[in-house]
Amino acid sequence: MSASSDDPRLRMIGVRKRFGATVALDGVDLLVQPGEVHALIGENGAGKSTLMKILSGAIAPDEGRMYLDGQAYRPVSPLDARRRGIAMIYQELNLAPHLTVEENVMLGIEETRWGLVLRRGPMRQRVLAALAELHHPDIRPDVRAGDLSIGARQLIEVARALVTDAGIIVMDEPTSSLSQEDTAHLFELIRRLRGRGVSIVYISHFLEEVQQVADGFTVLRDGRVTGTGMVSQTGAGRIIEMMVGRGLDEMFPRVDHHVGGVVLELDDLCGEPLPRHVGLRLCRGEILGLFGLVGAGRTELLRAIFGLAPVQSGRITVAVAAPTLTTDDGATPSRRLSQGVGMLSEDRKAEGLALPMSLADNITLSRLNAVGRWGFLNLSRQRQAARRWIDRLDIRTRGPQQTAWDLSGGNQQKVALARLLHQDADILLLDEPTRGIDVGAKVQVYRLMGELAAEGRAILFVSSYLPELLGVCDRIAVMRRGRLIDVRGASEWSEQDMMAAATGGGA
Repeated sequence: MSASSDDPRLRMIGVRKRFGATVALDGVDLLVQPGEVHALIGENGAGKSTLMKILSGAIAPDEGRMYLDGQAYRPVSPLDARRRGIAMIYQELNLAPHLTVEENVMLGIEETRWGLVLRRGPMRQRVLAALAELHHPDIRPDVRAGDLSIGARQLIEVARALVTDAGIIVMDEPTSSLSQEDTAHLFELIRRLRGRGVSIVYISHFLEEVQQVADGFTVLRDGRVTGTGMVSQTGAGRIIEMMVGRGLDEMFPRVDHHVGGVVLELDDLCGEPLPRHVGLRLCRGEILGLFGLVGAGRTELLRAIFGLAPVQSGRITVAVAAPTLTTDDGATPSRRLSQGVGMLSEDRKAEGLALPMSLADNITLSRLNAVGRWGFLNLSRQRQAARRWIDRLDIRTRGPQQTAWDLSGGNQQKVALARLLHQDADILLLDEPTRGIDVGAKVQVYRLMGELAAEGRAILFVSSYLPELLGVCDRIAVMRRGRLIDVRGASEWSEQDMMAAATGGGA
């Protein structure tokens, strides 16, 4: 097949892939035009990541054909795909944290003289040109990647795609770790790239983002295409039906629950360097949302409460079974676990899961005594406990013995949540619990939070997604620059009010 001006940028035809007895892709077609932002949509486990791994050369298809600009395409490795103009930006970061930004951006495509000496001047110019497109002051060539925030590290992945002059850029949940300001910059960058004829495959669970940036879309469910079309001509409700196979009657289901007495109290809590002089009460049976922009101190606050970050001054009162007053008492995560406090980290890859271990191990790690006897682990009891939570959270897996590494991002997040449920924690500190989860799974998590509140558990819920905070929380607190600005009932807030409080626009 010879290339012509009428050829699509990418055509994938009848792509199939099996992993043992599991059919990951069953005859998938995908068509992307030059200069098009094409949304690839589907629930976790629908096959999106597998399809993109085939495109990027990470795995080979069992059947099917691919064409780039009309030419047959079958990459033998990710490097081969990169050289052919395919750039991947994964949701789970693939950076070397000990290397600088420049070294990460140029990793694998370094310029050399005679194959021996690095051409640092031209490399630095390419990196600077890519970073200038990002408009992020913290991302400089000589800064170690590991010293940057998760959001900034996500943008380094974007820079890696820019330096290759890729014809197709695949963005997998690119805004999941970005502030609203960084997200706005990314969307503007996407529009500029589209104007240059670059094609973008955009994977996101935020349908409002898809409606804002995408031209066409393809929906996958259980490894099959269930719908295609133009975003501007298709409502969000119809796309959700294609994703889940049914309509969603309620995006934010409400479960009746009663708010009781105080179980966690912060009095003038100061960390190093954040938070600053925070006073807050969390009650039994309450869902308390915590909003703020990047750098507001929300994550630092949760880590200080859980003993993962030092407390400089102030008092933390945990009162579940019996009141425990702590004034910079050197609280540790193990002590908090014994007090009935559980935490879900926003960085599930580094802190939320032991990825090489099985689902059964991950789910039961925080409470092994429940699946053991006389100090010995009962493997049958462990698998039984894991299956209970796998079924309740609808985790797409081959079984409790499958490794967490093999799951999609959203299913990994469910495993991290299952660990807290198995732990039987009374106070749940949830840092971005719906990050990277599809629409249907989000509804499951919202309903689960309501059910846990109805059981009398207290939930402190950090989120950057305003609609879900307003939809599921009893009260919402807003932080800015490490300080707690305001706490109100959810019905007393609007998105505009929350953003004004977070930015200082209402102060």
